[in-house]
Amino acid sequence: MATEAHEAQAEIRGIGHSVRRKEDARFIRGRGNYIDDIHLPGMLYMSILRSPFAHAKLNGIDASRAQAVPGVIAVVTGELMAQHNLAWMPTMSGDTQAVLVTDKVRFQGQEVAAVIAEDPYVAKDALELIDVDYGALDVVISPQQAMGSDAPVIRDEKEGQSDNHIYHWESGDAETTDRAFAAADRVVSLDTFYPRSHPAPLETCGCIADVDGATGQATIYMTSQAPHAIRTVFALVAGLPEENIRIVSPDLGGGFGNKVPVYPGYVVATAASLLLGRPVKWIEDRSENLISTGFARDFHMHGELALKDDGTMLGLRTSLLADEGAFHADAQPSKFKVGLFHVVTGSYDMPAAHVVADGYYTNKAPGGVAYRCSFRVTEASYLIERLVQNAAYELGMDPAELRKKNFIRKEQFPYTTPTGFVYDSGDYHGAMELALEKIGYAELRKEQERKRAEGKLWGIGLASFTEAVGAGPHKDYDILGLKMNDGAELRIHPTGKGILKISSKTQGQGHETTFAQIVAEEIGIQPEDIKVQHGDTDNTPYGLGTYASRSTPTVGAATAMVSRRVIEKARKIAAHLLEVSEEDVEFTRPTFSVRGAPDKAVTIQDVAFAAYTNFPDGMESGLEASYYYDPPNLTFPFGTYAVAVEVDPETGVWEVTRMVAVDDCGVRINPMIVEGQIHGGLTEGYGIAAMQQITFDEAGNCIGSNFIDYLLPTAVETPRFELGETVTPSPHHPIGAKGVGESATVGSPAAYVNAVIDALWPLGVRNIDMPLTSAKVWEAIDAAKAPA
Repeated sequence: MATEAHEAQAEIRGIGHSVRRKEDARFIRGRGNYIDDIHLPGMLYMSILRSPFAHAKLNGIDASRAQAVPGVIAVVTGELMAQHNLAWMPTMSGDTQAVLVTDKVRFQGQEVAAVIAEDPYVAKDALELIDVDYGALDVVISPQQAMGSDAPVIRDEKEGQSDNHIYHWESGDAETTDRAFAAADRVVSLDTFYPRSHPAPLETCGCIADVDGATGQATIYMTSQAPHAIRTVFALVAGLPEENIRIVSPDLGGGFGNKVPVYPGYVVATAASLLLGRPVKWIEDRSENLISTGFARDFHMHGELALKDDGTMLGLRTSLLADEGAFHADAQPSKFKVGLFHVVTGSYDMPAAHVVADGYYTNKAPGGVAYRCSFRVTEASYLIERLVQNAAYELGMDPAELRKKNFIRKEQFPYTTPTGFVYDSGDYHGAMELALEKIGYAELRKEQERKRAEGKLWGIGLASFTEAVGAGPHKDYDILGLKMNDGAELRIHPTGKGILKISSKTQGQGHETTFAQIVAEEIGIQPEDIKVQHGDTDNTPYGLGTYASRSTPTVGAATAMVSRRVIEKARKIAAHLLEVSEEDVEFTRPTFSVRGAPDKAVTIQDVAFAAYTNFPDGMESGLEASYYYDPPNLTFPFGTYAVAVEVDPETGVWEVTRMVAVDDCGVRINPMIVEGQIHGGLTEGYGIAAMQQITFDEAGNCIGSNFIDYLLPTAVETPRFELGETVTPSPHHPIGAKGVGESATVGSPAAYVNAVIDALWPLGVRNIDMPLTSAKVWEAIDAAKAPA
């Protein structure tokens, strides 16, 4: 019923409040619920035998000794999987991938057989008793090798595949770009390699498959960032009715894109559970995760920038060779063969651009993923910023001034790039000026001159970036035909508390807090009173998942829109309670009041109770709604990073003396969480620039399959980060946000490398590929000092 004026309400902690993460109540107490915490009655354990060879014919498998071990229930081979039409599965890029080998192995670490046992240690030990007859074949470890006329055909099982070429892809206009280059006073070029790296999440991949033979119900607990998409793929692969498949993704110990693809272990465990009638658990170890699951980067890139002598950019040409591994399994939109690499024009007013890309099979693990960026945007940002920095040196211009001269201006938005993106908004000059101010750029340049006069190697690096996130508009963005739209369902209970069900899966970003804050902002219920549910396909709306910095622009928007649908109904109920027309009801969270009579009011809690007890005739009871959001455009967060380093000329060791990061991700839902995201991204960006690399020897042996060879930054090495922000809301976005700061790694590798190159430029060093190990830097210094 209507009431008199309500007492003053506590401030609603919606958008813009640094609310403590609700998730942390369980995480900091060690009460998180991960895959390995789940135990089911009668559960069996699976371990996978992996190939020691990168390329070899499979002549035969003898599993009799392993089968005879007490406690071993079954040994699964490719031949057995083939009998059930499960030897091959589709990839996220529309290719096919072997589940277990039937003909030949194509990368070191590929799945050859699996043991299912009563005990996990028995399963692991029994692997050593499987005898496999391999016939070694020639190995291809780079796209350049793959292109050779004498290169072995890696995917010879594919009809019509006579070489190792996968795709040719172009973006932009070649003729317009050629004319721009013809008019140029100078062309600056760069060849660079962005090496293969790995997301290396804290938790490795795994699953527990529980298929009930009596009912046909399959419940699969899985480390997945995209449970709904995985469910659809499973239905296609296994032939199970999709309504009988339930994917549950519990707490994830990080994902970073690594937990988007379907891995053979998931399929084998599910098939084994179906055949054996018991739950089957599979958890990979660290080396398995590093050697066989989705990698990032591995692009060989060439760039050319056409300029006038005054520094005006006229055009950009880029070409790249993508090392896709043994199967084309990139997790990215179907339409874009190299993801969103064509955002390579960056933050610049570039009149013309042409991008050419070719992908090749090699004898490496497949699966390029969006690691701390949107799809392949980090590689694009790295190339353009390295190119612009070199152009500044060759022109004799200050790198900051060259950037500012060519930035897209605020009044030019919305801005259409020559490769087809429509940037919605931005203030690139503002972000740059703030970064320069915070790091004290003018004084740093003077200090650099003094240090160089003393013979010291001291450098300053800049990187500006524009990222494309929030995939995506259904006309352009899908994976395997599944449109990249996402949903939210909101139900307000009679007591005024609520539950929000979202289609994305949190991997540590704090969705249970930030999405509750969006609801709080829209309807006036405190975030503590909103439960956020995710990761269970039976109890959440359909969606394409969490990766590529897309959760807030898509699911966050769906949350805002579904909240508004709830308010639409709530307004009708409030009018009923207040005995006025709906048009006379005003809503100022959390209160509905009568226009012109603010003392006559009811709260959202009053309305929620009435939705089940005192609703108008002809209206359905309850207060809930659902919404599926199809974004009208991507969003485009941006920023500028500035780094100062000192390089030891005797050892090549470089030390970061200052690092300033200015990010613009629009309106920050929870500033504390965004800052944490940025700190994490900057740390990963530093690690990629300084130490992280997965490489391979001539035989295809993976060097980087453990944390001794694949180095991760610790608190000892990681520099101190100074953060700044600008705020440029996206005009298309219901909550005015461009992202949540997950872009924070995009510019940092380029900034670090640019700083080191700046320090070494007077010596004649023009380019060093990441990671910038001290040995690599010292070799460059030594070579530069050697007589010509």
